[in-house]
Amino acid sequence: MNRQAQAAVLFLLGAALLHAGFTNLYLRYVKAGLQPLLLLSGAVLIAAALATVWYEWRGRGRTGHEEGHEDDGHGHAHREPRVAWLLALPLLALILVAPPALGSYSAMRSGTALQKPFGYNALPASNPLPLTVVDYATRAVYDHGRSIGGRQVEVTGFVALDQAGHPYLVRMALNCCAADAQPVKIALTGKIPPVLQPDKWLQVNGTYTARQTKDPVNGGPIPYLRVTAAKPVPTPKDPYDESWNN
Repeated sequence: MNRQAQAAVLFLLGAALLHAGFTNLYLRYVKAGLQPLLLLSGAVLIAAALATVWYEWRGRGRTGHEEGHEDDGHGHAHREPRVAWLLALPLLALILVAPPALGSYSAMRSGTALQKPFGYNALPASNPLPLTVVDYATRAVYDHGRSIGGRQVEVTGFVALDQAGHPYLVRMALNCCAADAQPVKIALTGKIPPVLQPDKWLQVNGTYTARQTKDPVNGGPIPYLRVTAAKPVPTPKDPYDESWNN
């Protein structure tokens, strides 16, 4: 690939990173805290592309080589294969196509990633009490519901169904990027809506119950939530849960 093509690919990659960073598309790939680094990387790549074009233009002015050819050192010019431009297709796909966030298919084929926390944050006095899937699950399993017992909680996640049709409320928790995302699951009991579709997002109000089950994939603990009310909600801007490693 000649320098013009290299500069074009660098420019497209930088533009793709800036597009992802400014449009929240990056949240499908990495955690929110990495946005500044993503934008900086995009700016650096675009600057490198422009510098490459500038130095190539200056070099051509001195040597008089024809555009699109490189000298092999023996006075022979060779045209670069056009197939090299296929390297730009993944970049165009990144710009034009937003991949869906990981959902129920991945969640039910991976074991719960629930981890015992070092401590628990103080909870507000609001009613119902808004909690993430990770926060409710850790308090229910490792704190045995002491901090949330008797309180109405509000938890949002997407629906997943096991092979027997039992419903779970799930959020994919990530440490760095979507490639390492793992599910945290809450089993639902009580006033469950009669029709549930996998991957649809649900806001659930309910109360703590000491009932637990084991994840069939890795044997990890999955707490239950006794549902008192539930309603569908739109997919959130950031579909991943980052609270497990904060």
